[in-house]
Amino acid sequence: MQTKNKIRKPIKAQTAGRRTFSRLDRIDRQILRLLQADGRMSNVELAGRVHLSPAACLERVRALLGEGFIRGFRALLDPAAAEVGMLVFVQVVLERTTPDVFDAFKSAVLARPEILECHMIAGGFDYLLKARVKDMRAYREFTASAVWALPGVRETHTYVVMEEVKETTALPLG
Repeated sequence: MQTKNKIRKPIKAQTAGRRTFSRLDRIDRQILRLLQADGRMSNVELAGRVHLSPAACLERVRALLGEGFIRGFRALLDPAAAEVGMLVFVQVVLERTTPDVFDAFKSAVLARPEILECHMIAGGFDYLLKARVKDMRAYREFTASAVWALPGVRETHTYVVMEEVKETTALPLG
């Protein structure tokens, strides 16, 4: 008598009742660690590394995607090869801290491809921008056309990165 293995359907993305990282089992955690290190790893290789069949491994990856543990897969480009080798951080102080100024600022930031990250900060300034440009000339143009053109900007302080000691997208999963 043969029994068929029941395959769970991928869990759709959800917020309420979603598993937390601490509730994931050892295999799911290992899958996340391995995919963080190499998002191009084939399912067959991944399955072998976590000691599952390829079908069972794929089911788990799909569940992790569906639950939102994995947000996507991307290629990491070499900034120098893409001619945006200069990395800068810009502290931004806004004139007013009102919802309309915040909204206008955020909308303008989203439209600028040079700005890689934008974080609202608690402390002596309002936002911290991470941006990439080709060189100092491009940075001066970026400052004039983008940073000072952002709505509500009162003051900025720029920090040019001299050496990138560590850069990672991998989260510390313990």
